Amino acid sequence: MRSILIKDTTKEEREKIVADALGCGSDCSMCCACGGMEIDYQQYIDGKKEISQLNAEYRANTMIGH
Repeated sequence: MRSILIKDTTKEEREKIVADALGCGSDCSMCCACGGMEIDYQQYIDGKKEISQLNAEYRANTMIGH
């Protein structure tokens, strides 16, 4: 399996990784569907936060809410 870390991917590859994981079928540049998600994957696409970090933050926030 290939690395999905920011340091090992391009922005275009990260867009594809997110699109494939979410079942998207189109180009992220023309889509705002992720904006309604509880996890802001755009931060990963833009190279600001790793997916694992976003998922951990989400889990921490949902545990606090319950």
